[in-house]
Amino acid sequence: MGDSTHLTVADVTALPHATDDEVQEVAATAQPFSLLVLRWAPGRHQEGAEAIEREHRRRMVGLRAGGVIAVLCPVLSDEVAGAAVMTVVPEVADEVMAADPCVLAGMMTHEVRPCVAFPGDTVPG
Repeated sequence: MGDSTHLTVADVTALPHATDDEVQEVAATAQPFSLLVLRWAPGRHQEGAEAIEREHRRRMVGLRAGGVIAVLCPVLSDEVAGAAVMTVVPEVADEVMAADPCVLAGMMTHEVRPCVAFPGDTVPG
């Protein structure tokens, strides 16, 4: 279908639904991951916030490069700062994010949930 960023609601609505067999085939490939959601906290605009956030971004990109983060999604919102699919178990993901510069500074909070994802899923590009 090409560039999906230009699809309309009508285009999406017209897409075919998967069959039960197709759903079962995909579900059988599910692998455990952790879903991270970062939310902005009251300390977001504290003195020195720009430098702290720069360290956070460097760390997150490093975690992505090291394979700890499979998909990194900064969110353009005043409430949610970002989301990520992490390749480690939730307990490890929680510990990793508890040490994040923005979390430690009270600029962000983090929430980690267990999830499953499907090998081969990617973002376009």
